[in-house]
Amino acid sequence: MSRKIGFVGLGTMGLPMAVNLNKAGFDVIGYDAFEGSRQKARAAGITVAETLKAVAEQADDAIVSMVRDYAQNVDVILGDAGLLSAGPRDITIIVMSTLDPDAMNQLGQQVEEHTGVKLIAAAVSGGSTGAEAGTLSIMASGAGDVVTAARPYFDAIGSNFFYFGERPGNSQAAKLVNNLILGITMNAVAEGLKFGAHYNVPEAELLNLFKVSTGDSWVVRNWDSVSEWTADTALAVLLKDLKAAHLKGLEHNVAMPFNAMSSTQLFDSMGKKPQR
Repeated sequence: MSRKIGFVGLGTMGLPMAVNLNKAGFDVIGYDAFEGSRQKARAAGITVAETLKAVAEQADDAIVSMVRDYAQNVDVILGDAGLLSAGPRDITIIVMSTLDPDAMNQLGQQVEEHTGVKLIAAAVSGGSTGAEAGTLSIMASGAGDVVTAARPYFDAIGSNFFYFGERPGNSQAAKLVNNLILGITMNAVAEGLKFGAHYNVPEAELLNLFKVSTGDSWVVRNWDSVSEWTADTALAVLLKDLKAAHLKGLEHNVAMPFNAMSSTQLFDSMGKKPQR
């Protein structure tokens, strides 16, 4: 018999991740608050539970949470009708949402006050295309033995795995570090191309130059798609992470002036207007 894994949050990222778990031989018991997402999941072959409690009752040893933010994770896991209302034992909650590192540590403490329940974090990078292809980069943190036990799940949805230590929030810190570098680099590439455009230097040829020179980066190699990111989707998500990193830097007295500037200039550099 295949192992049953719970999966909460069947949206743009969550659904393809759940599908890849299914393809790898796991029996996914999914849940989403929105009927439209539940319908898409059923059409994709996912078994959909009617309640969070039912997910916890059916899952063998792990449940993934891929909901939007901290408040939703608290509600999904600790709410009156949440996963832990089923009183599960020997279960691991795997939070794959992107949260504040300190908030993730706090959530871990709250969850592990319940006997027999462990929490690990596993932030992901790679976007919806990586989720669909099963090539996500997974940044895990939490108790080493618990993370090791969850590796088969991670291997089913990603092609790159990194372990960042015992504290759940370390996963989120790693994600913010990655994204602040992404944001800074995007601003740099956009600004360079703007300067080149002033002199009518062909953009395509500049990008070709960067790819074989010191100006190379992931952003350069994926500029065709990055330049199309919209203000209400990928850019909005990135801006959220840049702001989060900036605020954590202020809170802990870690100076990150390039990150602060990048969050302020991101939409302008990319030639986009923020949504009102």
